[in-house]
Amino acid sequence: MAFIRTIPAAEASGEVLAMYERQAGFWGYLPDYAKVFCHRPEVMERWGRMLAAIKRPVDARRLELVTFVAAYELKHSGCSLAHGQKLATLIGHDAVIALANGQDSDVLSDAEKDIVRFARRIARDASRITSGEVEALREKHGLSDGEIFDIAAIAASRSFFTKLLDALGSEPDADYMKLEDRLRRALTVGRPIASAASEKLGEAASPD
Repeated sequence: MAFIRTIPAAEASGEVLAMYERQAGFWGYLPDYAKVFCHRPEVMERWGRMLAAIKRPVDARRLELVTFVAAYELKHSGCSLAHGQKLATLIGHDAVIALANGQDSDVLSDAEKDIVRFARRIARDASRITSGEVEALREKHGLSDGEIFDIAAIAASRSFFTKLLDALGSEPDADYMKLEDRLRRALTVGRPIASAASEKLGEAASPD
């Protein structure tokens, strides 16, 4: 339960209700994080636009790899569970658990391993990244400056979202209890999964 008062779905109207419906339409239930934005639904909308712009030039594998690693380093259970689950469909449960344990995996290319290290460093302390680390991505793996920007933007944007939610007490949704036990335990790195079932709403087009 959030540390701030939030608007229940049954009492929502206008922009808040529209935001709730978009989120519920994507997830099948109203995620706890959406309620945190109830006092500023315009922030959720703008975050969604920025996220869409950041994601647009990046393939799904790299997007989920960088997002998961950043979320895990930031110790946010909700994003680690959500994106770890998605990443597991692309590289397997064992590889995701290895990443959660700070290990490399043979399913990753050499370039992906260095991208993971770069993303971890961004999440931990971006002020300590050197020009040499960026140059290595360019020279060793042939990444363009645009691709390097994309990686940094994905990791840095996750910091905004996770820190906002953790600061206000948002919990990972109870639906994550349905995940395979070993994966769920490995990815619950911060706040524990909520015990109360999530609210349900009608379907809508797409999430923010």
